[in-house]
Amino acid sequence: MSLDNEKETKPVRDSYLPYGKQWIDDKDIQAVVDVLKGNYLTTGPAVNKFEELFASYVGVKYAVSFSNGTAALHGACFVAGIGAGDEVITTPMTFAASANCVLYQKAIPVFADICEQTYNLDPVKVKELVNEKTKAIIPVDFTGQPAKLDEINKIAKDHNLIVIEDAAHAVGATYKGKKVGTVSDMTMFSLHPVKHITTGEGGMITTNNKEYYEKLLQFRSHGITRDEDKLLRNDGPWYYEMQFLGYNYRMTDIQAALGFSQLEKLDKFVGLRRKYVSLYNEAFSKLEQIKTPYQAPEGNSSWHLYIIRLNLEKLIGSRKEVFEALQNENIGVNVHYIPVYYQPYYHQLGYEKGLCPKAEELYEEIISLPLFPKMSEEDVNDVIEAVKKVLSLYSK
Repeated sequence: MSLDNEKETKPVRDSYLPYGKQWIDDKDIQAVVDVLKGNYLTTGPAVNKFEELFASYVGVKYAVSFSNGTAALHGACFVAGIGAGDEVITTPMTFAASANCVLYQKAIPVFADICEQTYNLDPVKVKELVNEKTKAIIPVDFTGQPAKLDEINKIAKDHNLIVIEDAAHAVGATYKGKKVGTVSDMTMFSLHPVKHITTGEGGMITTNNKEYYEKLLQFRSHGITRDEDKLLRNDGPWYYEMQFLGYNYRMTDIQAALGFSQLEKLDKFVGLRRKYVSLYNEAFSKLEQIKTPYQAPEGNSSWHLYIIRLNLEKLIGSRKEVFEALQNENIGVNVHYIPVYYQPYYHQLGYEKGLCPKAEELYEEIISLPLFPKMSEEDVNDVIEAVKKVLSLYSK
């Protein structure tokens, strides 16, 4: 075998590079150890501390933690009063939880198509779907880029709807100079290990609405309250009341300790993501076989994901072949996302392909590249080299 052929067949990397990964340091570990040595493992002071710090970072009055992001979305739908027969408009280009939370409330997810440039929910399509059954809109800040929040919130205001922003990808992002989490009625953040900061599993709702805040607290704890002002009667200091059917969706103090330690590093993590994105953009800017992500001028993405869109007309291979070739280079690519209504469960509910043509076309052409703060510039360069290598092999 010649040296040139050996170089072509040898993977760019000897070790596998995942598409996302947490960054835990000794300070994070010590924060958790301190809680383990303390008096409270759950429903203690660490949770309150984390919520207060998170609310302060975002710039809102209230933050309510949950066991995971899906639970947080469920809580938001509950306190928004979404119920049987209501319709909630959302995007198909998201993880299933963005729509599942509507189903939990026996309501109906309605999928609107996406904008061609940002891949976020298209306000024009949202407006076309609003009717007398519509109760709320759930825009998703896909990849970390804020949706067109002003337009979506105006539609909501005009039709007396509630906006529950799914910002699972977007902590640290800004929209028209405002932190994501301050614009909508309620905003959900995810604290899963592949996100910007992690509590292992976890979620957070931010809001400036006191009524939502108080009901979220009660919902995550079985619908139970000890608040004397809310009790229908009071038998004594031990007394509590379950006033509606809530869930056990509480975050532990162990998770919260990791959370407030991670929060101190959030700006650093976002800064590194943005740096690596700029390296990707520069390296890929002249490649006609792919389209790099568009950044809308009114927002500043926090870049949870970096998605390339294949120009299949310029390639002899399929998306699957390109994907597998990158995996063979030890690059941990992924696809975000399969349109929600493609899932068999949604087919059982009567959803069919063809609902959102732009989203469906996008799905066929996208690949997510590795992007996380613990990457090194050498890792980034490996991804760039692998992408260029694979595209050259499959170019027409």
